[in-house]
Amino acid sequence: MNSKERCLAAIQGRPVDRVPVFPLTMFLAADRFDAIYHDYATQGHVLAEAQLKLYETYGVDAITACSDAFRISADLGGQMVYPENQTPYLALALVSTENDLTKLVRPDPLKAGGRMADRCLATREMVRAVGEECLVLGWVDMPFAEACSLVGVSQFMLMLTEQPELAHRLLEFLTPVVIDFALAQIEVGAPMIGAGDAAASLISARMYREFSLPYEKQICDAVHRAGGLVKLHICGKTAHLLNDMVQSGADLFNVDHLVDLMQARQVYEQAGRCYKGNLNPVQDMLLATPEACQQAALKCLDQASGSPYILSAGCEVPAAVNDEVFKAFCQAPVQFIGG
Repeated sequence: MNSKERCLAAIQGRPVDRVPVFPLTMFLAADRFDAIYHDYATQGHVLAEAQLKLYETYGVDAITACSDAFRISADLGGQMVYPENQTPYLALALVSTENDLTKLVRPDPLKAGGRMADRCLATREMVRAVGEECLVLGWVDMPFAEACSLVGVSQFMLMLTEQPELAHRLLEFLTPVVIDFALAQIEVGAPMIGAGDAAASLISARMYREFSLPYEKQICDAVHRAGGLVKLHICGKTAHLLNDMVQSGADLFNVDHLVDLMQARQVYEQAGRCYKGNLNPVQDMLLATPEACQQAALKCLDQASGSPYILSAGCEVPAAVNDEVFKAFCQAPVQFIGG
């Protein structure tokens, strides 16, 4: 099996020759490519080349166009800040009132010079280079996460309780925008879209069912109609959301280290869904020896054995992770078979 075949087989619940390895890497990919993060996040060529180098050097089974959560925000006219070695961010909230919302215009995801178009460029280049042998994911943020970007996390949380109708109108505006962005990346060749919704981990299950899940479903449905797959990435404490998250229709679910892997296995295995995780990126990778990291990975592999599973850290792998540690992590599935 090549990497793409291995990942797709795991996602579809078919036999694999070994468990696939699919870490989320952004700063680490930029670091190993000797790129400053400003360039990684703003130049699709750099992002693509950095992810391709990661694939070639470490043998990961999937790469992704993820870099930051402010692509749509920028193309909606937001004032952006681009630090040299941090993720870009919105300088000022775009939506504070209903009047602000009425001024927003649905953007073209392929508009020349746009940040969405830049991610599409990165996705296209990765697909052209290794798309037959490696699983290449595009990336969007789900409407709830996008709303947090446009309004500010704290302010959007207040909006949910104080102005729920406005919150829904914003989510309803953002949903087709996110769909456009996802489908643009499907059209340039991505067979799968990663979809972040990290802020949803901060709300109750009831609020998730009202303000996040219905919009996640629409994104997943649209990607499926276009022939693509979806990875739902909600990091943080999501144990209270697991049973509801399955209802989104996503094909692959990220499990953070803050969630018990066996609890996640029970939910996802029963639903016939693939899941990935859940090493602690700090304790099991950044601060670990190669041997300790591999033991943590082997523990995850053992706990997930027999279920549709992909090895990953619970969230992004830090750039400062020792090279030998990262190699030990990537080789763990081979050791698991051999052991």
